[in-house]
Amino acid sequence: MNFRLLAMLVAIVVLLSGHATSADQSQRIDPETGAVSWETHAQGVTLLLSQIPPDPVRAFYLNRGFPSEAAELYATACVFMTVLRNDAAPGELSSRLADWSVHNAGRLQSPQSVEAWMARWQALGLSEAARIAFRWAQFPPEQEYSLGEWNQGMLTTGLPPDSHFDLIARWSVAGKTYEGRLENVVCAR
Repeated sequence: MNFRLLAMLVAIVVLLSGHATSADQSQRIDPETGAVSWETHAQGVTLLLSQIPPDPVRAFYLNRGFPSEAAELYATACVFMTVLRNDAAPGELSSRLADWSVHNAGRLQSPQSVEAWMARWQALGLSEAARIAFRWAQFPPEQEYSLGEWNQGMLTTGLPPDSHFDLIARWSVAGKTYEGRLENVVCAR
């Protein structure tokens, strides 16, 4: 079965599984790659997660000097391209990845931290160039966004392929905490 057909079937199953999504959440399937994306808008902020299947992740890191074992470790950790935008928040948006949470099968965990990955790569003896390439491709652990600013990068949950989860992203504006929720997100196969 090809990846595009498989991704479409997964999306249909998710939609028919009885798990409601919030009114401000949308989902789409890239017709060329079959990757599924989830997007929500809350308090003038846009949050987007797009699946990155293991094969493109492996290729990306193999081409940046990762040994195959290290590329495989990351590629199978449920990787997403993550975008956060300050479209119309009433002030500067401040985000800390440590404040985000992944809800899966009754368990609550944080997304995997860039610092933890960097420690793994150091312990495995990855070259400095490979570690720098990795660091720059990741979603920033902390960031401030003025009106109109945005950022993107890779984010991992550490869940197995095909896992379902909800993501709650938290941020603050003018000392007040807000959140955006993406429900029924699915890790790529």
